[in-house]
Amino acid sequence: MTTKTEVPSPFCGIGTDDLVLNVDGKSINVLANGCAINTPAFEQAIGDMVPRVNGEEVALEVAVAQAADILKASDQTLIGGCATDVNGMRALVALADHNGAVVDNVAFNTTRRNILALQDSGWMTTTLAEVKNRCDLLVVIGTDIEKVSPRFFEHFIWNESPMFLEASTQCQVVYLGKEPSGQSAVSPVGVRPQVLPCADEDLPEVVAVLRALVKGNNISHYEVDGLALTDLQALAEQLKEAAYGVVTWSAGSLDFPHAELTVQVICELVKDLNEKTRCSGLPLGGSDGDQTANQVTAWLTGYPARLSFARGFPEYDPYLYDGQLLLENKEVDALLWVHDFNSKALPPEGVVPTIVIGRSGMRFEKEPAVFIPVGTPGIDHCGHAFRMDGVVAIRLQKLRESGLPSTAQVLTLIDQAQ
Repeated sequence: MTTKTEVPSPFCGIGTDDLVLNVDGKSINVLANGCAINTPAFEQAIGDMVPRVNGEEVALEVAVAQAADILKASDQTLIGGCATDVNGMRALVALADHNGAVVDNVAFNTTRRNILALQDSGWMTTTLAEVKNRCDLLVVIGTDIEKVSPRFFEHFIWNESPMFLEASTQCQVVYLGKEPSGQSAVSPVGVRPQVLPCADEDLPEVVAVLRALVKGNNISHYEVDGLALTDLQALAEQLKEAAYGVVTWSAGSLDFPHAELTVQVICELVKDLNEKTRCSGLPLGGSDGDQTANQVTAWLTGYPARLSFARGFPEYDPYLYDGQLLLENKEVDALLWVHDFNSKALPPEGVVPTIVIGRSGMRFEKEPAVFIPVGTPGIDHCGHAFRMDGVVAIRLQKLRESGLPSTAQVLTLIDQAQ
């Protein structure tokens, strides 16, 4: 039995690195600094440890050979899930290149809302360290931060010693859209966040009006669901008067048609504010390896993690290579599903021959052709995972001896067996 301190987490996008864990053989318990995301992820019990082919337990070499045979026989393979660490993603891209496969991250349909805005007109974003040390106004758009990143306020807003503020309690917090579900946004001295509520479907219009007010455009009347023009005028003035404002959102929370256009308006709002003051955007996310997948494919190919190697070179299309649509349209004949972090993140069932490289403990209604349980980065082996702001690769620790291989090891073996 061992107590581990200052443990980093691959499960939450903010890169929590102060967990205190008790490791007893293969069992892990979170003793301190856990949250609704990290605690169940670390404490999940190890399930099956032996690979299976068509439901029958086999040696790893047999499972690898069967997986290689499926990929060799495939005319067009889809590699989905894509939730792994840096080394796992590097091995995945190498395998995709070798097989001419399509690569699609399971979270890309939400991530796409940010990427399209970034590719079309660019953005000005900040890092978590800058938020921690400089932010004096946080505007949260359409997002319940406590569900996305439960310890965000504790770590980066209400911290004890910001470098460029007299006290973190100087920071004002405004929610535009959803109300916070808990009390994390309440300051240590009891100041509650200001909430300007509106429905999700009204956010595109509300954000556009806010930007127009920041630019000084004349709007004589506007009201939606009780959110008056005067409320938005006051928020526009707060943003212009802040020394370092931060506008944050989660692409996964902006779940309405053409949400990427609203993200683009948010990004343009930030640019407008920088004509007279300092303001930055902060896109939230990064859980289950989506940031890592996009970072690795970007530096290896120049594109985020929705691309095809079918033509012998990486080709990116945010719509054409949607894995779910490819399966529905029967455009692929094999699926390789990779997910190290969440045993409940299962592949689509029964569509094509499926190989699953996944976290131990996965339970399938229909057994895949091949299932190889692997260790989880940051628990069963060392590794690196990117934080939500994309500037820090978290160094993940090995906490226990499980005997499970890493995804990088398994994918490399499959690649070599072809």
